[in-house]
Amino acid sequence: MTLQAEQPRPYAPQSSPVQVYTEWDPLEEVIVGVIDDIRIPDWDPNMNAVIPKPYRDYFRTNAGQRFPQSLVDKAREEVNTLAEILTSEGIKVKRPNEVDHHQPVVTPHFSTGGAFYSAMPRDCLLAIGTTLIEVPMAWRSRYFEIFAFRDLLNDYFKRGADWVAAPKPMLKDSLWDEKHDFDQEFPFRSIIKDDEPLFDAADFMKIGRDIIGQRSHVTNDLGIEWLRRTLGDGYHIHIYEFDEPDPMHIDTTILPIAPGRVIVNKGWVPALPDIFRDWEILTPPASNLPDDHPLFITSKWIHTNVLMLDERTVIVEKDEERLIHAFHAWGIKTILCPFKHFQTFGGSFHCATLDVRRSGSLKRYI
Repeated sequence: MTLQAEQPRPYAPQSSPVQVYTEWDPLEEVIVGVIDDIRIPDWDPNMNAVIPKPYRDYFRTNAGQRFPQSLVDKAREEVNTLAEILTSEGIKVKRPNEVDHHQPVVTPHFSTGGAFYSAMPRDCLLAIGTTLIEVPMAWRSRYFEIFAFRDLLNDYFKRGADWVAAPKPMLKDSLWDEKHDFDQEFPFRSIIKDDEPLFDAADFMKIGRDIIGQRSHVTNDLGIEWLRRTLGDGYHIHIYEFDEPDPMHIDTTILPIAPGRVIVNKGWVPALPDIFRDWEILTPPASNLPDDHPLFITSKWIHTNVLMLDERTVIVEKDEERLIHAFHAWGIKTILCPFKHFQTFGGSFHCATLDVRRSGSLKRYI
């Protein structure tokens, strides 16, 4: 018998191209979403819990159709402008592939006429430490949303990043609480049961070794437990429930922007989480958005969904004069970008991006 030398490993891990521990360390590389052929999702019971009441009939009536093209075109121009601004700031920008969201989705447990969009990488991917995690999303229309990012994931993995995928959920009809009271805002009760792990990455914030998260209409206790076990003893996950009437994603409620400084939407957070008791609490002013501006999937507090380039620099919507003034008063430089038409579709700068690399290190801030 002839022993053969061990073959070289072409993809043996080197230093990871992914490294992110906070929301504020200097940003070096980021994924920015794309506005492609957005499709109005087919109506599922969980949408009743999070779509603002004025738009619920619109979503039911137009399910499977396209949003108004003029709004889509403006949103596309804005997110492309964001990518250009980030590039001009010396930050490496990656974009997902455009896909056809009108292809039917068929699984053993459900079928739907298509997908939604590829605009919000913060929702479907969690970048933490040197790892990228595909998350188990609760909306059927977002079941294969991650595929638009697969080329990027393959590239990061080949270059040394860790890549983990949560169990693909079944999303059976029985998942949703059929007795849910959609008019009851408090106390919070999620539309999704604990039949299987579910969570959106945007329900979690990174503060070094501590992770701030919330239960919501897309994140259940089983999903939180899966993430807790996956991250292991190196991280401590703190879970809260706030007074947001229709919780889905934490980044318009609480946003840590620097060591010891956190933006808090006090209308939804009457009792401050104990971990922030020694922090400086920054209270944002109300939005300048007019009441008739369309916001299909969010509230006007979406203006607080900002992106920190470092702890002294932030990207803000260019017409949010009160918020811009507040940042200046807090000693933070603002970079202005038009984004209110992108906000129409459910997110702003934080949602539209995924930090891939920030020049920090893993430590405890709390």
